Amino acid sequence: MDSLLKLLHENASLKPSQLAAMLNRTEPEVCDLIKKCEADGTILGYHAILNEEKLGVDLVRAAIEVKITPEREGGFNRLAERIAKYGEVRSCYLMSGGYDLLVIVEGANLREVATFVSEKLATLQGVLSTATHFILKPYKEQGVLITKESADERLSVAP
Repeated sequence: MDSLLKLLHENASLKPSQLAAMLNRTEPEVCDLIKKCEADGTILGYHAILNEEKLGVDLVRAAIEVKITPEREGGFNRLAERIAKYGEVRSCYLMSGGYDLLVIVEGANLREVATFVSEKLATLQGVLSTATHFILKPYKEQGVLITKESADERLSVAP
């Protein structure tokens, strides 16, 4: 990965002036490189990682294992792309192992997620089975620890 992209991947909030100083380039050069990467699809977007507990956000998330039948000529791609287009889907990955796709979904409540699985996902032609695992608490998101380490308040045990 190129050094500019590596820096942006680690911290997308860095300003072009900061990036230029870190890369020994001019600010206009950095801006041009970023624009080219955005135009050619290398950079797809920028995201802030939020501590939803502090914000009072109460979404229900689930990781769904999906087994599908590959299509002639299209393999897994057509169905995976169709699933990925649903608004409830946050991420969709082709996997190796016991299932074909890992689909991360979110909804306002348990019923919304369950309805998505039972009425939209499981009913798609080519979907053989699903297994839903609800995400109870995040500890790390995209390389960022969600909770700060707490000081160990236990007393040390001496023999």
